[in-house]
Amino acid sequence: MARNNIVRKLDSVEEFEREPVPERKWKGWGSFIGMYAGEHTAGTEFVIGPLFVAHGVAAADLVLGLIAGNLMAVLSWAFLTAPVAVKFRLTLYCLLEKICGRKFTLIYNSVNALMFCFLAGAMIAVSATAIGIPFGLRMPSLEDWLPAGIGWIAAVIAIGAVTTLIAMFGYNLVSRFANIAAPWMILVFVGAAVAVLPELGVKSISDIWDRARDTIWTGTPLAGQSRFTFWHVMFFAWFCNTAMHIGMADLSILRYGRKWIYGFSSATGMFVGHYIAWIASGILYALFLIESNFSTEFAPGPVAFRAAGIAGAVCVVIAGWTTANPTIYRAGLALQAIRPKWRTWRVTCVVGTITTFAACFPALVMKLLNFVALYGLILMPVGAIILMDIYLIPRLGLRSGYAETFGKSFHPAAALAWVLTLIFSLLLNQLLDIEVFFLSLPGWFFAAIVYVAGSFWVQHGRIKERRVA
Repeated sequence: MARNNIVRKLDSVEEFEREPVPERKWKGWGSFIGMYAGEHTAGTEFVIGPLFVAHGVAAADLVLGLIAGNLMAVLSWAFLTAPVAVKFRLTLYCLLEKICGRKFTLIYNSVNALMFCFLAGAMIAVSATAIGIPFGLRMPSLEDWLPAGIGWIAAVIAIGAVTTLIAMFGYNLVSRFANIAAPWMILVFVGAAVAVLPELGVKSISDIWDRARDTIWTGTPLAGQSRFTFWHVMFFAWFCNTAMHIGMADLSILRYGRKWIYGFSSATGMFVGHYIAWIASGILYALFLIESNFSTEFAPGPVAFRAAGIAGAVCVVIAGWTTANPTIYRAGLALQAIRPKWRTWRVTCVVGTITTFAACFPALVMKLLNFVALYGLILMPVGAIILMDIYLIPRLGLRSGYAETFGKSFHPAAALAWVLTLIFSLLLNQLLDIEVFFLSLPGWFFAAIVYVAGSFWVQHGRIKERRVA
């Protein structure tokens, strides 16, 4: 009986996967402010902040790079993603199908869902480092790729099951969970960082900047790690969420907003979340390095527990959930577009299983900076395709929504833009030694140019035939 009640509740969840969100379901500022703050004050912050320390970012480069990069990210959400979201009120996957066709969308959705699974898996792994504290689990190091034993796998499965269950109940529960958790997590981040400052040599406010430069963000990377500069920090802060803003994945979230200006709610994630949380977690990691004689062990759970006790460990667990929840939700929508006859909650359950399996491998956490940059780069061309199709293609005398307009299941121009952009980015990386963090910007413009040129080539004959007819 209980199982039947749960299934009925899950079946009653309506996510408007194939239609615009009706006005009665539009949401106010509160839903988005809390969701962005919760999602971006999260498990990734316990990883990215310390990795900046490990890569030897200088204090001034970190502070200025985060201001510039996070500002650009907010503007990308507000001026690129949100206007499209409230104009069509469709998921990314539904809108993409109208432009590029079902066959193209099937390929994209498969890649997209897999990338989201890996990202959510990294967050589940972060939470597992805290769950493992009372059981004395061996924590992974910066070089680890494989699971750290049966205990590690059990902790991952426990976290994965709870995270998946929350995501299965849809956007409303995901948003509500984030709203409840976000304020408390921010306080723990800040409180823990402030509490350990005296142990780093800070005796007064005037000491903070000096200790930041010579003890925390020293400009000297750990052994085996490359050195990051202002430009690394700025472009990473801007493009670590490439798939969500200029890649348009957050159409699926912002389609619920009453107005396009709700895109500015991403500022709570970028500045309360990324800015403050990355700095705070970097401070905690600097103390851990000093006390461990610069150990390569990398476990956010014990680092937070050392600074804030049980509250710190619990914060790591919940922080992983608040990122993994909306990420699994997005992945579920992507796969649901492939299997439209399945209820979204069933697809989300499948996604959660894949995510939990991926989380068993700590390499997702250890290489998170590179993975996040690569994941955004792979999905970014689709954002350029959508923006060009909506705003530029009609002004050039071509038809928007190629697949829907001409009754096609595959758009050659879109496929060409995606594939050639990835090849172009690979060449920049291999021949000019441009790191993955810097490839999304030139890649976006390249994708836009190829898509427009390809659309002229594909549509010229069809438009001419229609005019003759």
